[in-house]
Amino acid sequence: MDTGRTAVREQAEAVLRRLAGDGARLRDDQWRAIEALVVDKRRVLCVQRTGWGKSAVYFVATALLRAADAGRSAGPTVIVSPLLALMRNQVEAAARAGITARTINSANLDEWQQITDEINAGAVDVLLVSPERLNNPEFRDSVLPRLAATTGLLVVDEAHCVSDWGHDFRPDYRRLRTFLANLPAGTPVLATTATANARVTDDVAEQLGDALVLRGSLDRDSLRMAVLDLPSPAHRLGWLADQLDRLPGSGIVYTLTVAAAGETAEFLRSRGYPVAAYTGQAEDADRRAAEQDLLDNKIKALVATSALGMGFDKPDLGFVVHLGAPPSPIAYYQQVGRAGRAVRHAEVLLLPGAEDQAIWRYFASLAFPPQEQVRSVLAALERADRPLSTPALEPIVDLRRARLELMLKVLDVDGAVRRVRGGWVATGEPWVYDTARLERVAAARTAEQQAMREYAATTGCRMEFLRRCLDDPGATPCGRCDRCAGPQFDAAVSAPALAAAQAFLGRPGVQIPPKKLWPTGLEAIGVPLRGKLGPAEQSAPGRAVGRLSDLGWGGRLRALVGPGASDGPVPDDVFGAVVEVLKDWAHGDERWPGRPVGVVAVGSRQRPRLVGSLAERVASVGRLPLLGTVTATGAGAPAGAAARGNSAQRVRGLHGAFAVPDGLAGALDGLAGPVLLVDDLVDSGWTMAMVGRLLRQAGAPAVLPLALAVAG
Repeated sequence: MDTGRTAVREQAEAVLRRLAGDGARLRDDQWRAIEALVVDKRRVLCVQRTGWGKSAVYFVATALLRAADAGRSAGPTVIVSPLLALMRNQVEAAARAGITARTINSANLDEWQQITDEINAGAVDVLLVSPERLNNPEFRDSVLPRLAATTGLLVVDEAHCVSDWGHDFRPDYRRLRTFLANLPAGTPVLATTATANARVTDDVAEQLGDALVLRGSLDRDSLRMAVLDLPSPAHRLGWLADQLDRLPGSGIVYTLTVAAAGETAEFLRSRGYPVAAYTGQAEDADRRAAEQDLLDNKIKALVATSALGMGFDKPDLGFVVHLGAPPSPIAYYQQVGRAGRAVRHAEVLLLPGAEDQAIWRYFASLAFPPQEQVRSVLAALERADRPLSTPALEPIVDLRRARLELMLKVLDVDGAVRRVRGGWVATGEPWVYDTARLERVAAARTAEQQAMREYAATTGCRMEFLRRCLDDPGATPCGRCDRCAGPQFDAAVSAPALAAAQAFLGRPGVQIPPKKLWPTGLEAIGVPLRGKLGPAEQSAPGRAVGRLSDLGWGGRLRALVGPGASDGPVPDDVFGAVVEVLKDWAHGDERWPGRPVGVVAVGSRQRPRLVGSLAERVASVGRLPLLGTVTATGAGAPAGAAARGNSAQRVRGLHGAFAVPDGLAGALDGLAGPVLLVDDLVDSGWTMAMVGRLLRQAGAPAVLPLALAVAG
């Protein structure tokens, strides 16, 4: 090593000691990355295990680059970071090294101008930006070009998000193409990830251009991995209640759905454990408080969805338990990588469930839409004489909002559309639907799901299996997992814990919220409805036995009303749950506005026997008259349209699709109380809303929706 590089390494070691303590030393592979960035001004892709110290590389590189540029002409390091939790950790870590860091994200809009002024004054060493900001019109057009022109170092954290081959592709990350193209020549770039197989690595490296790829071993010698195959959600919750005290320190319990996170946290609290739920639907302040409680060991566990994942840094995290398997072994490796960074042993346990694959299928349904739907959106934007917002596009295309927004972001990065103030516009640039690539990506997702099933069933080393999924050439048996060293935990569940879990999960009852606003843009597709549903048109809040995603009733209800379920009378056990729901509705804390005086069934094409028998038995047990059935007319959109897509498309499919027969209308006339409106499944809620509106218009004083299940 020449004297200049030796001096730079000495400076780098001094910065690391400020960052991580007097005993810290750079490993050779960390120094190789820093040297490439600081001395050679190269583009570098680091594929290294969680806990390797990627953040140390870019903070040390930042300090050296800023020190070499005392006049601050080069501008700050820009870190593109996907999650607020990661940003908060990074700001605190930077401060320890004497590095001034600021962040621009959706949670601090009121600070943007102050931060911009600090950047212009040379007072900011590191700027953390969420990928969503890169595609914000004002930021993209006003801030991004100037920022790119003065960036001293660009860091792309969790770089696998750039690749649509990756398990967590985010189209906003593709905006980095523009950022990279506008960087001055010789600006160093660092992309980092712990979860990229060979295909994703090649894709990211190609997008960086002439990148030095530094790939290390992905072994995690502190993790002891195991799989426990338990027969039901109650057994899994009961096992967790029995064993949580045995798990070292504090940790994370991952669930596949928001509903499961809430249920699990509630059950564990009822068993005396200090835990908190953490999901993407929680308020930012609540998530921050929960993170801090875990960092401070004030709680035993966070019960979290994948919203708590990349970048959450608690070095002494003692365990990660999954109630349900993620759809990809690569995603699984990323999540379990939260544990065991600064402790000798951490427990990693997977408790797969029979419902996992149904949840995988749902998330797979949110992939990039078929070509005809994409072309219909492009055509609508080309015809429009003004920008169209996402709600304005919903009546045109049969896509849920999240999927529509993902599609628009991909089209934006591909140059076919552009996001502007007020919505989206077509650019007129030619665009090709890459069918072959999308089919290959879909096939890769299917292969990942199969690999996850094989991971749970493998008789070989579990860590070796995951490393091979990530194309780690050094994968060998770990000697620590349940296959290598024998199981550390018994699958038995105590009778009291199992009984408590069964009682908890067996409680029926969820609310059906009423609809109060019509979707935007209905008049443009021939449906003369807009604004608010008037009080005289609304249904009251309703009730259902459970959600299809619930840990307790979900499996039973999916068998009854899920895809492919056959029609038949309502089973006795499910009807017993309906009776319990009605009792609680009548006498519980949130009571119905008045005792119903009659029962009405929704005419069902798919499951007429199920809905009919449910309505008959509800009327019988409540000693109420069965007033009749709101019949399907065959009008409206084609059959099944009301069960797909977004709210606008559903209302379009339902408009004119039901009628109140004369006999039922006569029975409603002069009623003195509410009617129970009975159906099997509430998906979007618009069938109940529109049929309830018809009943209100026909004279029902109030409508109380009652269903077996709520989708979601």
